[in-house]
Amino acid sequence: MDKEYTHFGFETIPREEKKTRVGQVFSSVAERYNLMNDLMSLGIHRIWKRAAVASCQIQAGQHILDLAGGTGDITRLIHPKLQGEGKIVLADINAAMLQAGQRALIDEGLISLIEWVQADAESLPFSPHYFDTVICAFGLRNVTDKNKALENIYHVLRPGGRLVILEFSHLINPTLQAWYDRYSFHVLPFLGRLICNDAESYQYLAESIRKHPTQETLKSMMETVGFSCCEYQNWHGGIVAIHKGFK
Repeated sequence: MDKEYTHFGFETIPREEKKTRVGQVFSSVAERYNLMNDLMSLGIHRIWKRAAVASCQIQAGQHILDLAGGTGDITRLIHPKLQGEGKIVLADINAAMLQAGQRALIDEGLISLIEWVQADAESLPFSPHYFDTVICAFGLRNVTDKNKALENIYHVLRPGGRLVILEFSHLINPTLQAWYDRYSFHVLPFLGRLICNDAESYQYLAESIRKHPTQETLKSMMETVGFSCCEYQNWHGGIVAIHKGFK
């Protein structure tokens, strides 16, 4: 694809438009985002998120970046692992998602150790070598320049620091593809219309998954920017994958 254009789902658009278009999607669904996640995955997304956080091997006192942290599910899982020491920065480019997460966590009394920052993954406003771990759950898929985002993540990790990416990926069993496509392109938009009055955002979700790099491609992208010992684990047949690498 021409470097001046990118994908927004299956649509080809000028690169400078993508952040705005993605922002509109998440602003539209922010208030019912968690409910939709439960409905779409029958609650299985919670298993995936716990597995991703377990892959971080978080220790008390560490500094953690929850990138594209949205409504705070990952931060909620990380918080008790710090045992009252350290810091979590919950960062998201979308103000509506960030505010929804902040309200939910504050309502639960989770205030200590957490900082909320509106930030673009392609231009992270943090000091170099600051974080012990960066975790990005279901966010990289929506970034326009994924290589630039990976470079920024590498920059803010300390030497020996860890990156964990949880993202929708590609099925490893092709016989399931027809079923998965029917679910993605018919059920998801229907649920979006029913719950959020927004079928288009969930049509974009289904399309953006198909445009996301394969498991091996993402692993290679991580290695190209400098991450070592990169590996991934497929969950539920590759519906999602957890990638891990070290600086």
